[in-house]
Amino acid sequence: MTEPPRLAVIGAGPAGLAAAPAAAAAGVQVVLVDSAPDAGGQFYRQPASGLGARRPQAVHHHWRTWRRLREGLDRQLAAGAVTHLPDHHVWYVERHSGGFTVHALLGPLQEEGVTVDADAVLLATGGYETVLPFSGWTLPGVVTAGGAQAMLKGGLVLPGRTAVVAGTGPLLLPVATGLAAAGARVAALVEATGPSTLLRHSRALSARPAKLAEGAGYAARLLRHRVPVLARHTVVEAHGDQRLEAVTVAALDAGGRIRPGTRRRIACDTLAVGHGMLPHTDLAAALGCRLDGVSVHADDEQRTDVPGVWAAGEATGVGGADLALAEGHIAGRSAAARLTGGRPDARTWAAAARSRAALRAFSAALDAVYATPAHWAEQVTDDTLVCRCEEVPASAVRAAVGELGAGDVRTVKLLTRAGMGWCQGRMCEPAVAALTGCPRTPARTPFARPVPLGVLAGQVPAPPTAPPPLDPPDGKDPHDD
Repeated sequence: MTEPPRLAVIGAGPAGLAAAPAAAAAGVQVVLVDSAPDAGGQFYRQPASGLGARRPQAVHHHWRTWRRLREGLDRQLAAGAVTHLPDHHVWYVERHSGGFTVHALLGPLQEEGVTVDADAVLLATGGYETVLPFSGWTLPGVVTAGGAQAMLKGGLVLPGRTAVVAGTGPLLLPVATGLAAAGARVAALVEATGPSTLLRHSRALSARPAKLAEGAGYAARLLRHRVPVLARHTVVEAHGDQRLEAVTVAALDAGGRIRPGTRRRIACDTLAVGHGMLPHTDLAAALGCRLDGVSVHADDEQRTDVPGVWAAGEATGVGGADLALAEGHIAGRSAAARLTGGRPDARTWAAAARSRAALRAFSAALDAVYATPAHWAEQVTDDTLVCRCEEVPASAVRAAVGELGAGDVRTVKLLTRAGMGWCQGRMCEPAVAALTGCPRTPARTPFARPVPLGVLAGQVPAPPTAPPPLDPPDGKDPHDD
């Protein structure tokens, strides 16, 4: 009997959790590869098993959906249709005549290389937070909003006792309410967007009443925990000697600039700050997939322009867990159909496509509401570090354009080393682009993460061993002379 085709799904967040069972149910052997110790991604992150959490749902949202997804995955695992490989950090996907080979690093130390062969690949690689620098943002105690949430969900620990949650985007609401419910005093929720912006997009937002109800629930919890909400405000500076002690916030005018005379100082030991998300496109770019701006291009079936490669979730455009679930389901069904020579059920396909379209429209409205303040780069002082890895200040980035004539982000990188560090520009590239006025052009790097030299050496076949030299006929070695 011929073996079923193999599909490698990279990422076990919402998109991967929807795609893997959908493809497996259609007759495909699925290998689910994920860097986390357990499935769920950031959105469905679970407390570490060793903590013995008695009520993990207390720090979770959409618990019923998570349980449904987990049970669906467990059924396919028990049936042998899905193989789950946790703690596998994919650094490269190789395309060849026989299909694809997924190269990963195994375990928390990421020192052992492993490979997975597949006939097709589905990229559900998720996204990462946008980090915008400001004076003092490198102080201990300043974390991303998602980082604070990960500590609470995965470690059941608070990043501090008194927190300020700041930036813009819907993620700030669950972070602030989660920290408050866990016992932290949230001194302020500082949101760059104002109520008038929400009203301008109320029609598009009202198309998803369940989401509006969810937002109202967060607002009620903020009120119950007496969390002050500072709308149309931003963090200007973080203060402290050895660690964070306070932040200065200020009001924004209609154009996104600081309003004079509105600065105030708020004492805190934690600042959880975030300005939205960006797609993870490293693997897609290395495979040669077309990018639309900063997102992977995908057609109605979630296929990329590279044959045998599908993409779903935040990688194709940040839109939240519900949209990722819809895209993952479509991608899994499409990949299975193409691999087995069939086609997905038309009725199921149409329903999923309608849901995806509605969620994309809602996501576009949220993007318009929670836009980054237009003039935030003007507030960045010259001595503020922009690239933390290479300790490059804003003055050097600006000089690369103003004095040295750089006209693109790559040239700025070569002149200043901004983006040459451990994160390879994932954290600092948005800031470098904004400070210089250069368009963002995601780099096509061969590796998605740092790789030990020993692992790289293991990918190259060893040269054949040379035969020993023949002795001369008289037994004398000619080198003796």
